[in-house]
Parts: sequence; C-alpha cells; structure tokens
Amino acid sequence: MAEPLYETDFYSWTQQQAELIRQGRLGELDLDNILEEIESIGRSEYRQLSHRLDILLMHLLKWAYQPDHRSSSWQGSIEEQRFRIRKLMKENPGLKPKINNAMVDAYPAARISAFKETGISKEHFPDACPWTYEQIMNEQFWPDI
Repeated sequence: MAEPLYETDFYSWTQQQAELIRQGRLGELDLDNILEEIESIGRSEYRQLSHRLDILLMHLLKWAYQPDHRSSSWQGSIEEQRFRIRKLMKENPGLKPKINNAMVDAYPAARISAFKETGISKEHFPDACPWTYEQIMNEQFWPDI
C-alpha cells in the first residue's frame, strides 16, 4: 500500500486539500490531518509568544542586574521584542488568555540565558518572574534593583 500524500509530499497535499475545498468535494478531505495541522499552527503561535517573552525577559534581567553593562543593543532588543509581541497579540487576540502561562513558560529559559550571558549565578535571579506582563510591555519600564 502506498504511503499517503500527507506523509510523502506535504506541499502537494496542502494544494490538493485546498483544491478539494474549492471544488466543494468536502467528503474527500483528509480531515484528521487538516485538524492536526490547524492545531499545530495554533501551538506555533503560542511558541512564538513564549519565545519573544523569553528574549524580552532575558534582556530585562540583564538590564536590571548588570546596570554597568547596559547598552543600546540591549535597549534595542527590549524595544524590538515589545514591538513584535504587540504585533503578534494584535494578529492573534485569542492568545491573550494564555499570556500568564506563556510568561511562566518563558521565564526559566530567560533566567538561564541571562546567567549564560552575564556570568551572574542563576540563584542570584528570582525563581519566578518578578514582573507582570503589563510592566514588561510598558515602554516606560526599565527595571532597576
């Protein structure tokens, strides 16, 4: 038995599914795999949010815990991540209820990255994120300890 197109040529499978929808041949759709791909897209958007928060939180930690090393590069990264998060949230307002979970998911990686980049012991950074989403997204927020 030949492997399904979904397994052997994903691009052609997507085009085939789109054409079936255009032609109204809904009974021929590969619904199980379409459902899987739709869910995957949603997970990808959540991962994108978590990744952006990770980078933002890491730079905010560096900003707060290494005031003598602050640079325009760090400031630029903080501003860029804020911009990208706002854009992502505007394009995906359904992620709003997931923000707190994404912050909880992102912070441990941010803490590790801050440790790696600064050489400051991980234990020196708070165990849990010390800021709220509203704080980190505020353009006027530049943390000091």
